[in-house]
Amino acid sequence: MISVTKLLFATDYYGDSLRYTRDAREAKNGVHEGAGPVVVWNCTRTCNLKCRHCYMDSDEKKYKNELSTAEGMNFIDDLAEFKVPVLLFSGGEPLIRPDFFELAAYAAERGIRPTLSTNGTLITREYAQKIKDIGVGYVGISLDGLRTVNDKFRGRQGAFAAAMKGIENCVAVDQRVGLRFTINQHNLQELENIFDFIEKENINRVCFYHLVYSGRGTQMMNEDVLPQQSRQAMDIIIKRTRDFERRGLKKEILTVDNHCDSVYMYLKALSENNKELAEQIKKYAFFNGGNRSGIAFGEVDPMGYVHPDQFTQYYTFGNVRERKFGDIWCDTSNPIMAGLKDRKPLLKGRCSKCKFIEVCNGNFRTRAEARNGDFWETDPSCYLTDKEIGIE
Repeated sequence: MISVTKLLFATDYYGDSLRYTRDAREAKNGVHEGAGPVVVWNCTRTCNLKCRHCYMDSDEKKYKNELSTAEGMNFIDDLAEFKVPVLLFSGGEPLIRPDFFELAAYAAERGIRPTLSTNGTLITREYAQKIKDIGVGYVGISLDGLRTVNDKFRGRQGAFAAAMKGIENCVAVDQRVGLRFTINQHNLQELENIFDFIEKENINRVCFYHLVYSGRGTQMMNEDVLPQQSRQAMDIIIKRTRDFERRGLKKEILTVDNHCDSVYMYLKALSENNKELAEQIKKYAFFNGGNRSGIAFGEVDPMGYVHPDQFTQYYTFGNVRERKFGDIWCDTSNPIMAGLKDRKPLLKGRCSKCKFIEVCNGNFRTRAEARNGDFWETDPSCYLTDKEIGIE
């Protein structure tokens, strides 16, 4: 996750303390030494929508063998013992779980910051107030366009209107809320509209995700943006972030799942002859350390299996029903886990030769394997030229 706001303006938001500290890149098992990783818990696979790019391949049906309430609390106890700073409840749709509020409140009681990734369609005013009251630090609501564009992606007519109501309910109770937007060929034209939207609706955060080829998202591999379109998208994001700052609007703008974004920002600053900004971007990008799946970021699926991240569920390291999360996370007997913790010698192709390897850390391995059939090959979503990365 890259904070465009942080890199451009050196501002401070909560997540920056996890992403941009000098010692973060040296840690092997967490966000920094002495702490565990940020953990996504896909606490259920059931969902009331059927999104085209869903990495969980979720549907509106009940799935067997998901962690019970008691097992979930034991899992949260293990995370607290391992000093996990943030637990992101995701799905499916996490609000479908009848014990969501109980589990999120328990995480907060144990000193873990609960956050919520949701499609927003189930957030009533009452739910929004409960979310705030139990201490959920942030609610991320997925929108992949406005109105009909979003509804087509979400597989349900009226999904945008329902999500919009959820956003309004969060804003009404002063619950911190933001958007999650996955960039692809079908919604690239919506970027400017999304910036207008978050200003109009008083939304203070937006994360622009690069498409990862996992679950149903694998079927969209050939619908991903082209390299030049990625650059155009970043130009819009940078331009509009600067505009918000110029007008005194405090909006946190982030991109997710493609660490060459920070390199592009650095090169853009150099091309504008803004050496001071370039050095600032370089400093924070270096602190960030690039993709940290298997190190500072991990995932547990509905049945308790531990994975490097939510997109890489075809590699499993253990189950929290059988072993504590911390023991699983520190165990490098699995070659994929060991490789992720020290991946640079294993990288192939352009990634292995890139002069910015310390910034991106090989980017996203799941995309590399989906496109090339090799977990350690080049990430195909790197849109930088050979000349830009120093291999021409």
